[in-house]
Amino acid sequence: MNYDDFIKSVELFGIISNMSKKDVKKRYLKLSKKYHPDMEGGSHEKFTELKKSYEILQEYMDSYSFSFEEKEFKKQFPAFTNYKNWVK
Repeated sequence: MNYDDFIKSVELFGIISNMSKKDVKKRYLKLSKKYHPDMEGGSHEKFTELKKSYEILQEYMDSYSFSFEEKEFKKQFPAFTNYKNWVK
């Protein structure tokens, strides 16, 4: 995988911000129905490109290094950062 392939994959999936693996999979399933060669307007070439892009995104997400620092936790889960303020 190189950065250009990664960017093409992000653009094909229409990713504009943070997405979970679950969200990417949903988008893949939706797009695969649209581009499947057996569907009207589908294309074998576009479907193959989509499949390759999905594999690139999955590889990237599977190898992502997670930060277990408090700052990152608060960024990911802002609702839980002040739980003492609303739970008595």
